Amino acid sequence: MRNTTLCYIENNGRYLMLHRTKKDNDQSKGKWLGIGGKFEDEESPDECLLREVYEETGLSLTSYRLRSIVTFISDIYETEYMFLYTADAFTGDLYEEPDGSLTPIINGNRTPCTEGVLKWVDIDIVPSLELWEGDRIFLKRLRTDNGFFTLKLCYEGDRLVSYI
Repeated sequence: MRNTTLCYIENNGRYLMLHRTKKDNDQSKGKWLGIGGKFEDEESPDECLLREVYEETGLSLTSYRLRSIVTFISDIYETEYMFLYTADAFTGDLYEEPDGSLTPIINGNRTPCTEGVLKWVDIDIVPSLELWEGDRIFLKRLRTDNGFFTLKLCYEGDRLVSYI
């Protein structure tokens, strides 16, 4: 099984979203996600979160909160435990390209995200994006429930078959 983090960074009614377009062997290719990734050896969830956010966006989170632990069960992928966060404050800069995409500024240099395309997306529009079916469930909970929750999502292939 693997452990991952995912964070929805909020700013002015928008989430920073990553459109996964750059890696050919990416199980999430073509989908929109928050920011996150896999744990490295000996990392805590918070350490993984902060590292992944910085690597993908150049941002350093200054206010974040663990909101959920989501268990993914799949007939084709290994079991995953995802630590789901929200964040509402950060330091760092993103350069807005003419097409509206964002490029991280790391050490004063534009450093394109290696995972895909970053964009600020109005929170109300996020559910209309190409998402994993289960993401719609926890995104709704993030907006309607201020507390901590757990969720189990069961997939057959890319199709959500049940959730608890």
